[in-house]
Amino acid sequence: MNRNTFFVAAALILALIGTLPVSGCRKKAEPKTSFTIAVVPQGSTHEFWKAIHAGAAKAAQDLAKEGVNINIIWKGPLREDDREQQIQVVESFVSQGVDGIVLAPFDRDALVRPVEEAKRAGIPTVIVDSPLDSKAPIAVVATDNHHGGELAAERLASLLSGRGKVMLLRYQEGVASTEARERGFIEKMKSSFPGIQVVSSDQYAGATRDTAKSAAENMLNRYGDDIQGIFTPNESSTVGTLLAIEDLRRGGKIQFVGFDSSETLIGALRGNKLQGIVVQNPFKMGDLGVKTLVSALQNKSYEKRIDTGETLITASDLDSAESQRLLHPPFDTYLK
Repeated sequence: MNRNTFFVAAALILALIGTLPVSGCRKKAEPKTSFTIAVVPQGSTHEFWKAIHAGAAKAAQDLAKEGVNINIIWKGPLREDDREQQIQVVESFVSQGVDGIVLAPFDRDALVRPVEEAKRAGIPTVIVDSPLDSKAPIAVVATDNHHGGELAAERLASLLSGRGKVMLLRYQEGVASTEARERGFIEKMKSSFPGIQVVSSDQYAGATRDTAKSAAENMLNRYGDDIQGIFTPNESSTVGTLLAIEDLRRGGKIQFVGFDSSETLIGALRGNKLQGIVVQNPFKMGDLGVKTLVSALQNKSYEKRIDTGETLITASDLDSAESQRLLHPPFDTYLK
């Protein structure tokens, strides 16, 4: 091989080597830092859902400080009993190809299909508030609702000194969160307070304050003065029952424990028309629901079950710092 041929061959070899991949030098793909997330509540009228919305907005602001851009799309049915509309909302977001969904399912069964369709489309779902009978969701962020029902039973039993007749006005069939509260209440009464009889537990309040008021009036008229206590498992059933008690002029005469909060219920606590409310932390649900979903989307570790807590509030601790924090989420800060 002459000198010129040698240098030509060497140049060709070097050129070929330069085209080959070099192990250990390939740059890793940067994690995605921009996401569109749909947040789907059960309804649009209760303060509870407004708090979840505010929490989701907080999460977006917090993540923005870390360089992660989150576009929150908030949409849900107007009424909490509109299964079909909530299904359609989820299906629409799947068709739009959002990056992920934070969902508070109204029905433990009806929302299974659209959530599993979302999973097949590569769209993860985090459940908040009320569980779903499916393994498709990647995480659940919610209250220990069974324990919340137990807290209500303990409060009512204490008010009645362990003896008397009470009634439970249920919310709606198929809603896992309120069913767990109702079950916790009934089981605690049976196991711990044999002197208290639950004389009615098969009636439902329905989705609105008006339907709850009508159902409560029927029950109170039916049982009359035989009832010493009542438990209701969500905001609308509690407000509706409060209105029925006031119309029948029995405010303060019946020991009444409810669930969730609103300005109406806070006023009733102060006026001794309501003797306790078990409150959740929906603001925290919205915040951690979005943050958990983003962690999953960025292939980071996350908890698959997060308990956001439940607290009994009475008139005596209504003005404590902790109670005020739970009762008055920072709407003005995050929902502008």
